[in-house]
Amino acid sequence: MPRPAGLGSLLDIALDAQAPEPLFRQLYAELRQAILGGRLRPGDRLPASRALADELGISRNTVLGAFEQLLSEGYLVMRGGSGTYVAGDLPDLTPETSRPARQDRAAPPQLARRSAILLHAPRGSTRPQASPHYPCFAPGWVDSSDFPFALWSRLLAKTWRQPPRAIIEGGDPGGYPPLRAAIADYLRQARGIDCAAEDVLIVSGIRQAVDLTCRLLLDPGDKVWVERPGFPGIGAAIGAAGGRLVHVPVDAEGLDVAAGLRQARDARIACVAPSHQYPLGVVMSLQRRLALLAWAREARAWVLEDDYDSEFRYAGRPLAALRSLDEDGRVIYVGTLSKLLFPSLRVGYLVAPRALSQAFRSARAVVDDQPAMATQPVLAEFFKSGHLAAHVRRMRKRYARRQQLLLRAAALHFGDQIVLRPDAAGLHLVGQLADSALRRQGDAKIAEKIAAVGVTVSPLSAYDVADDRKGSGASPQGLMFGYAAVPDARILPGVKAIAAALHL
Repeated sequence: MPRPAGLGSLLDIALDAQAPEPLFRQLYAELRQAILGGRLRPGDRLPASRALADELGISRNTVLGAFEQLLSEGYLVMRGGSGTYVAGDLPDLTPETSRPARQDRAAPPQLARRSAILLHAPRGSTRPQASPHYPCFAPGWVDSSDFPFALWSRLLAKTWRQPPRAIIEGGDPGGYPPLRAAIADYLRQARGIDCAAEDVLIVSGIRQAVDLTCRLLLDPGDKVWVERPGFPGIGAAIGAAGGRLVHVPVDAEGLDVAAGLRQARDARIACVAPSHQYPLGVVMSLQRRLALLAWAREARAWVLEDDYDSEFRYAGRPLAALRSLDEDGRVIYVGTLSKLLFPSLRVGYLVAPRALSQAFRSARAVVDDQPAMATQPVLAEFFKSGHLAAHVRRMRKRYARRQQLLLRAAALHFGDQIVLRPDAAGLHLVGQLADSALRRQGDAKIAEKIAAVGVTVSPLSAYDVADDRKGSGASPQGLMFGYAAVPDARILPGVKAIAAALHL
């Protein structure tokens, strides 16, 4: 039987004329919730709009607006000459499910099995917070305080005040052609890489480059060499793509190619950082480079070269890239602009072998259509005008000075218990735990003690994510000191605080 009038009081409808939300939206929400919650049942008749307006003390137009919305969404139906009723065919309002299920009672979502790799992989580059008085020595961060943002904003405004149609529409899955051409010119001059603009693909960073590479070159179950210890983000991207990780040890000459051959000669891809390995900072020897390329040629495999910080070399010219030695088109080269300029830029580049250039562009068009165009014209101008080179020269001097400040402070306050040695490149140093008591504690425990006094360092063992670490030797022990983003004046106090925390 239809319910009598007096619906407003029956359902305890409360409207607030002072609330920012319009009254018709408030009434709509109240009636909708009454239907979903079962207080208004299918077939119930609503009072006339004028009667409900009088009862609630609002205008008839307000009621009509709420009714119209509920009618359009199928919660109410009109019956000519009879009135407005709650719809009788709402599929989710059976007697057993007339009330919406609570989230905490819902069944857990069914995710794909391989989603566990993504959900449990180490997180990326969120910078931890240090105390207001002591520095964050987290590795991998750069100093953006002196970046020419005024110049950047002028170039951005100049580009987008009256942008040409080519920039507005974009459409090239490889990225903005002038930026790709500028990167190709830069790599030929600075890294000895013979490439054309057509070989360059703009990406958001190393993870996207790895993801695209895996989509093109890996079948599920294919083996991939990764460095041990190494950058965790690469392994997670490979695992999520169905690749089987083969953790190949790194020694003083870089990736141990002979060990890789013993472990998985039939691997499909090798991921390496030959110019400055992360996190150990070693440089792959020429002998190892040639051996790696010989394996790739004979096995018809591929090498993904991660050249993440080659610009920050403090002694001599940057080393030649592994790609510059590749005569067989087996090396996929990846670099980043985010570490050169500022982290949130999220722009990098992939240089494909000529035979794969079109395949990479086609894959990009399917997965991501094209990279965002907002900053690409500005970056092209940064290359062309020399602004990028000038900024890198400034930062190279600053980072070299900060490394020296860190070395002097460590020698003074750590003595021979935590040993830091100079590095000709990079943005961090690895402190070796020379004291036996410190080694017994383990670098993770030591990092926790240091964090307790407000200083952030990273344990080296965190970068050993091999599944077989128990059977293939203990994880490397040490502390990683990122110095690039630490102001000069805070380096010494931070080192002193660490020494005090560890009673050195």
